[in-house]
Amino acid sequence: MNKEFSTEIAKDINGEMNWQFACSMSSLKELGSKIVKIDGKQLSLFLRGGTVYACNNRCPHEGFPLKEGTISGKCILTCNWHNWKFDLSTGDNLYGGDQLRIYPVRMDGDEIWLDVADAPAEQRIHQALQNLQDSFPRHEYDRMAREIVRLEKAGGDPLDAVRETIKWTYDKFQFGMGDTHAFAAAADWLALRAERATTAAEKLMPVHEIVAHFAWDTRREDTYPYPDKVLSWQEDGFVEAIESEDEVKAIGYVRGALSEDKTWHDLERGFARAALAHYQNFGHCAIYVLKTGELLEALGPSILEPVLLALTRDLVSASREDLIPEFRSYASIKAEWHGPGTNDLCAQDFAGLGPEAAMKLITQGMQSPDELYHVLFEVACNSLLHFDLGKQDATDQSVSQNCTWLDVSHEITFANAVRQLCGKYPELWHDALLQMGCFFGRNAGFQDSGIQLSDWLVKTPDAYLDQVKDSLFDHSTAEYIVTAHLVKMTFAVTGELDASPDAPWKNTLLAGLNRFINSPLKRRHSLRTASQALAFVGIED
Repeated sequence: MNKEFSTEIAKDINGEMNWQFACSMSSLKELGSKIVKIDGKQLSLFLRGGTVYACNNRCPHEGFPLKEGTISGKCILTCNWHNWKFDLSTGDNLYGGDQLRIYPVRMDGDEIWLDVADAPAEQRIHQALQNLQDSFPRHEYDRMAREIVRLEKAGGDPLDAVRETIKWTYDKFQFGMGDTHAFAAAADWLALRAERATTAAEKLMPVHEIVAHFAWDTRREDTYPYPDKVLSWQEDGFVEAIESEDEVKAIGYVRGALSEDKTWHDLERGFARAALAHYQNFGHCAIYVLKTGELLEALGPSILEPVLLALTRDLVSASREDLIPEFRSYASIKAEWHGPGTNDLCAQDFAGLGPEAAMKLITQGMQSPDELYHVLFEVACNSLLHFDLGKQDATDQSVSQNCTWLDVSHEITFANAVRQLCGKYPELWHDALLQMGCFFGRNAGFQDSGIQLSDWLVKTPDAYLDQVKDSLFDHSTAEYIVTAHLVKMTFAVTGELDASPDAPWKNTLLAGLNRFINSPLKRRHSLRTASQALAFVGIED
């Protein structure tokens, strides 16, 4: 090695390059390709047309050796295991996903030298996030996990993968949070990570699940821009805009709040009022308000704008079930409820009651709102435990009778949101309690009296809940919406038990969760859909 090149190498090392001897040109000419190991890296060298190319030997897809690959005349390296193709001059992926790392080459006489210095951390973090976003259109599930690992390996915060994902996708939901369970589930996946994850894989899994859920629910979606109008924040004005389904004005109030540096603490009551103003979207609105606060607490204010915009759009577009015949008495019953009644109610009093009768009985309770909540929550626990799987599996019923485990689970997750939101804003109790009555009143016709508590009794609650949470790390469920309900239900249950560890409904709730997790969930109703389509079209004018 000549002294002039040695001095240049020393300067390059000081300039954040790291030139290392790889092998002789003569040995590479003899073989055409060669593996070398430098600083713990396994690299492949290829000689084509007098030019030396160097890259990682392990394919970034699944780690198979690229030295065994095939090179075309245009210096395109193909991994023969899965046909991934890379441009050896740039590392660009031409068929597959992940980029291939290549290494600059210098010659010193017969010696081949490679610069094996890593790029600056900031650059590698940026590249990992860019690659993560690039994995979304084809939902490259495995690649998403690898890019999150690369982000963290470069010194980045893995939670930035979630933050950036929300920013990339929030305006691809046409109806905001109402189009997805990803926002709400994200809060609970992060709670699972904080509470139970101990290994690197367990810490990665919830982040990956969140990112992949958002990517799946926005695949091939257009962008739905939000209005630019800005109005000074007024809570009453915001609630009125939601009530009148005026997205421009509602978003304007949110943008005004952001421009005035309002925090979620300043805004939560307005969102809670709007969410509980109607029995709407079968309880999702209140759940999403609660989970928005939890998500912001976990990820910080950088996602405040996209999350609030998505939540606002959901509230504006939410269906309002209290306006349909089944629940239409909601408004008049609420208007006539002025204070405590004279009946000391218990859960058994509500057995078999439909929505209207349940709501009327609620107003007769002499208990305080929070005490009445526990009575109604026990009814919800019974509803969960005794759900009739025959209703879920039926193929010859009307659309109004469609009900699955996921529908019934909302009784619990909604109640969990009710307790926490009304604990902060007691003026919302009447709305929330009546809506709980709508829930279990509607599901009263979907009950199986043959289900026995003893068959599903959980004898060691703490150990059981730990087991359930740990099982979420390695779930085998393909649909994100199902895993979202699993994690949301689990944390709603533990949240209620933490708040009331000795409540009389404890065993029923745990038994209901046990049955929910261990009973079949029918997701595709092929024959039912065919039957209902025939019936519907058959009576069209």
